[in-house]
Amino acid sequence: MQAALIAARTGDDRAADGLLDEATEMAARVGDGQDHHRTGFGPAAVEAGRVTAAVELGDGPQAVTRHEEVTGWDGWRWLPVEHRAAHLVDAARGYLLTGDPVGAARALIRADRVAPAEVRHRPAVRKVVDQLARDPRAPTTITPLAVSLGLL
Repeated sequence: MQAALIAARTGDDRAADGLLDEATEMAARVGDGQDHHRTGFGPAAVEAGRVTAAVELGDGPQAVTRHEEVTGWDGWRWLPVEHRAAHLVDAARGYLLTGDPVGAARALIRADRVAPAEVRHRPAVRKVVDQLARDPRAPTTITPLAVSLGLL
């Protein structure tokens, strides 16, 4: 998964897809909720990784579609809270790529409810919240988070 995300960050979509396909096969053998070694690895984690890869590759529509699917999976609830929060931050970035500040704000607020410390200490969150706080189309529900981060 990490190699796939690095490939995505460097713009190598073929390598990212291939590595994520390999991770999908391994995750299917593990299954969601069967993480006896507490690694957070399973099918939902790989699908969340696909969202991150899509964001890194600049494919907002794919990121949003995959995000909306994975959060409906039963395996979503088995992910550690910090993984869910990180995923929701990436989903917010995906929503911004599609020009949807409402969806981005909704994802960030949900992330903050799931794991506030994860949200408050992630540099990527500051960038996304700052962008949203300056967007006149963004809902005012993002304001308390922006204030708590010292952005307003």
